[in-house]
Amino acid sequence: MTKPFGFSITSELGGESLARSGVVSTPHGDIKTPAFIVVGTNAAVKAMVPEQVAAVGAQAVLANAYHLYLRPGHELIEKAGYLGKFMNWPGPTFTDSGGFQVLSLGSGFKKVLAMTTDVEAEIAIAKKGQRHAWVDDDGVMFKSHLDGTMHKFTPEFSMQVQAGIGADITFAFDELTSLLDPYEYQVEALERTHRWAERSLAEVQRLRVERPDKPYQALFAVLQGANYEDLRKQTAHFLGEMDFDGYGIGGALEKESMAEIIAWVNEILPKNRPRHLLGISEPDDIFAAIEQGVDTFDCVSPTRVARNGSFYTFDGRKNMRSVKYREDFSPLVEDCQCYTCQHYTKAYLQHLFRAKESLAGTLLSIHNEHFIVGMVDSIRHSIEDGSFYEVKDSWLKRYYA
Repeated sequence: MTKPFGFSITSELGGESLARSGVVSTPHGDIKTPAFIVVGTNAAVKAMVPEQVAAVGAQAVLANAYHLYLRPGHELIEKAGYLGKFMNWPGPTFTDSGGFQVLSLGSGFKKVLAMTTDVEAEIAIAKKGQRHAWVDDDGVMFKSHLDGTMHKFTPEFSMQVQAGIGADITFAFDELTSLLDPYEYQVEALERTHRWAERSLAEVQRLRVERPDKPYQALFAVLQGANYEDLRKQTAHFLGEMDFDGYGIGGALEKESMAEIIAWVNEILPKNRPRHLLGISEPDDIFAAIEQGVDTFDCVSPTRVARNGSFYTFDGRKNMRSVKYREDFSPLVEDCQCYTCQHYTKAYLQHLFRAKESLAGTLLSIHNEHFIVGMVDSIRHSIEDGSFYEVKDSWLKRYYA
């Protein structure tokens, strides 16, 4: 099996910063980093066709193994020629392991686990009798959010599901904890995640031998440990010494501690392998993550807030439903080169939202994805020309004014 996967660093910011630019090479093309990876949970970016995703400058798409396993099934996707061909996306693809959804939809309510230690966050944790996911050393038994049927994910089965889906970059199965879980349980869960990482890697290596004609799939380990410095550093040492293609920084992260936690692990992880941060898209978080050496990251937020009527501008996030836009015939952002800003006005977009036209979500999604992808592109260029701190200062001062 050839290995058309790799990572090369093209420039480093230097000084106290871990920021770098580089290139992740995959069987379906290169990803210039830092890069924002657009989320297409169900093999579809919400409200956008792949041609529109490409037009906003997206380099890769991340789909969800949990959701695709339940519907339509990884076997069907494999028969279709794997994820990219199935969804008509020609570029690089990622799949997460399904662990987040198994545990957040099973142990928590809605789509989140408690990402804060605030007492009020306890409402996000399911009580006994209300749980839909049960963890043991072998894996996770869970109840489908679609029809209530019972299923089980083990590290081996998660790898088999992701092999069937056929993404270029996959993630090891891990146990996501909440910040409300006590330290003793964080230790137990991290030890389990380490064992699951070993099993995930062994299964992927077995599948590579069994399926030599299949395009190479990279495997990223996932680092947990909540807000605890000793656990985060322990997992960085443990996983960093294993033969993973890259690393995903996951788990419950308090916003105030995020940069520090990323620095703890990235100062230890192998420098020559890519690092992915799971689930961020706010500008201040993006700058902080990149400054601490994150290469790629993903989030559903740009399309989610778009469908709720919000759009990004250089002066912060705005609400399209505001009455002040009723007779505003200017674009969402002056000089923005996205399709939406080139062809439509705020007045028209507000009309679409008030008329409950689905086109509203599509047009705002196009703009929001273009905005975030473009912002990260500008950060990459600023690392390469040495202007990172000037760009960061001007961006954040204006956006959060």
